[in-house]
Amino acid sequence: MTGKLYLIPTPISPTDIAWVLPQLVQQSVGAIQHFVVEHPKTARQFLKKINSQYALQSLQLQELNEHTHDKDLQNLLEPLLAGHDVGLLSEAGCPAIADPGAGLIRLAHQHNIMVIPFVGPSSISMALMASGLNGQCFAFHGYLPIESKARIEKILSLEKLSIQQDQTQIFIETPYRNQKLLEQLAKTCAETTQLCIASHITAPDETITTKTIRQWRITPPPNLHKIPSIFLLHG
Repeated sequence: MTGKLYLIPTPISPTDIAWVLPQLVQQSVGAIQHFVVEHPKTARQFLKKINSQYALQSLQLQELNEHTHDKDLQNLLEPLLAGHDVGLLSEAGCPAIADPGAGLIRLAHQHNIMVIPFVGPSSISMALMASGLNGQCFAFHGYLPIESKARIEKILSLEKLSIQQDQTQIFIETPYRNQKLLEQLAKTCAETTQLCIASHITAPDETITTKTIRQWRITPPPNLHKIPSIFLLHG
C-alpha cells in the first residue's frame, strides 16, 4: 500500500492560525511525519504552531522549490511508495497554486497515489470572492512581464480578452514593484475598466477595493510598496 499525498495550505500573512486552518486540518497535519517543503526552517515554525504529534527534530523534511529538477521528483516520491503519508507544505497559501508542487502531484497520480487537498487560505480565490468581479469566468496569469513596453502590451491584451470573454483577469507582482504596476494600470486601461486591489489578505490590515480606472486616477493611490497584493481586472 502506498501512502497518501496531502496538500497543506499555510497562512498567507501573520495571523492566528485558527482563523485560516480548521482544527481538524491542523490535527490531520499534526499526525504526518514526512513532508515536502520549500524551506525547512519556516516549515518547522508552522508545524510547531499546529502542535505536531512528533518532536520537530524527528520530522522528515525534503525540499521542493524553484530549483528542484524534474529528475529529482522521484526521490521525493519514495516515502509515499514505502507506505508513508506525506504532506506537501506550501510556504504561503496553497500548494501548486502560484507555488511549487504541481510536478510532484502529477507524478503521484502516475503512480496511483491518492492526492488529498486540505482546506485553507488561497489569496487568489479570496480576492476574487471579495472583488465583485466575474467569478464565473476568470483566469490567473501569475506575474506580468517586467519590461515596461512588454508589460503595457500584456495589460492591453488582458483588458481586451476580459471584454471579449467577460472574464476576470487575475495577476500578481513582486511586492516592491506593486506601486509601479498600479501606475501603469491606471495610465493604460480604459476609464470604465474595473480594477480590484486586494492586499494583506487575512491580515488585520487587509484591504480589498474595487474601483473603475477613472476612480483610481482621481483618488490618492494606496501605498502598495512591499505589501503582498493581488490585482483583478475586468473590462
